[in-house]
Amino acid sequence: MPGSTNGSNATKTMGGLTVGGLVLVTAYTVALGSNGWLWFGWVVLGLITFGMVVTSKST
Repeated sequence: MPGSTNGSNATKTMGGLTVGGLVLVTAYTVALGSNGWLWFGWVVLGLITFGMVVTSKST
């Protein structure tokens, strides 16, 4: 079905952004020190991605 393929691609893209964000936030933390807002933003991004995964699996 076309809708499920599109949703799967969006979920994969969000997963890639989440992993890339984790790498960037970790690199920033190592180089310049911890920034709580960056980690908070990454957690929010991770929760959104998790929500997309859960909803795409249930449809």
